[in-house]
Amino acid sequence: MIAALVLAGTYAVIAIGRVPVLRIDRTGAAIIGAILMVVIGGLPFDAAVAGVDARTIVLLYGMMVLVAHLRMAGFFGLLAQSVATRISSPSVLLVAVVFAAGILSALFVNDTICLVFAPIVVEAARLTRRSPVPLLLGVATGSNIGSVATITGNPQNILIGTMSRISYLDFARHLIPVALIGLALDALVLIVIFRRELSAGDGPAPHVHDVRVHKPLMIKALIVAAGMFAAFLAGYDSALVAAAGAAALLVTRRVKPERVYRQVDWDLLVLFVGLFVVVAGARHAGLSDDVFALLRPLGIDTVAGLSLVTAFLSNVISNVPTVMLFAHLMPSFPNPRSAWLTLAMSSTLAGNLTLVGSIANLIVVESARKEGVVLTFWDYLKVGVPVTAVTIAIGIWWLG
Repeated sequence: MIAALVLAGTYAVIAIGRVPVLRIDRTGAAIIGAILMVVIGGLPFDAAVAGVDARTIVLLYGMMVLVAHLRMAGFFGLLAQSVATRISSPSVLLVAVVFAAGILSALFVNDTICLVFAPIVVEAARLTRRSPVPLLLGVATGSNIGSVATITGNPQNILIGTMSRISYLDFARHLIPVALIGLALDALVLIVIFRRELSAGDGPAPHVHDVRVHKPLMIKALIVAAGMFAAFLAGYDSALVAAAGAAALLVTRRVKPERVYRQVDWDLLVLFVGLFVVVAGARHAGLSDDVFALLRPLGIDTVAGLSLVTAFLSNVISNVPTVMLFAHLMPSFPNPRSAWLTLAMSSTLAGNLTLVGSIANLIVVESARKEGVVLTFWDYLKVGVPVTAVTIAIGIWWLG
């Protein structure tokens, strides 16, 4: 009962975002929940430590270090500026933004791509006297869809990749088609919904502010990135590859380590650690079997059933906690490998349903706000609902 209450309380705060009156956010809730699981929940300390999947933390950290170096070198800004300034047709630009955000998110984690792309497309839209809303929605939805393609596309895929031990190449082989079809459908939905804005007369050619590029750092980071992805595709241990890549990048005379550390999302890493312990406590108390028995009548042992339940929970408690909740149930499924891929597909694509469906969406909204652009809940919803429906349907069809 204590473990159930701690689990429910932790996930409730994660769903709401914070505790009323108290200054406790999602990461704080995970830390408190983890401590309570050990102190009063009956989870031995050694079991709590063993419950933390170190491989996931290492892989996530390694990718953060790589992305930090590429970002400091100006790589993402340069690409975003090229897309936003070299295409004159509004519809073609929208398609290019969707696919660029999607492909880059598959390689370098979607949150970072949103952070870099959003201000660039706002400035390009402003200089051509067009509404930035279609482009911003293209960045958000495209980054979510594209990130489904690889283990390194988003935090929940990193978790699934390390816990399932599905290889990088095998994961990509199954989900790249879903991502590519999804990106095409996403662009089509955006063009149809915003056809009036896109058909307006052309404005002046945009000329956004020059991006500061650090060439030696960019060359080194791209070489390391190429080596890492080659090792991923060759089947080497993804966590060790990411750790080796991070180590190679941190050996430098040019960049102060503090600059790199400031760009690492420590809150997310701590959130993962806390949730690992909370879920380990629930599993130790036997709650995993109870959850599976409760959800089995909903058909979660099928691709369609698991996809719909995951999509719903991902929009209630967020996708990473949902994946952690399901992770230890996967071996109970008739086809665990298919279940892992379905979990990755549905938890990621469900992030497009609402404005608060994923962190990437919120990053786009906040970046736009800083540029003086308001992206409303309705602006997002009228695109998010059809995009989520068609992409998850494609995912179910493909994996089924």
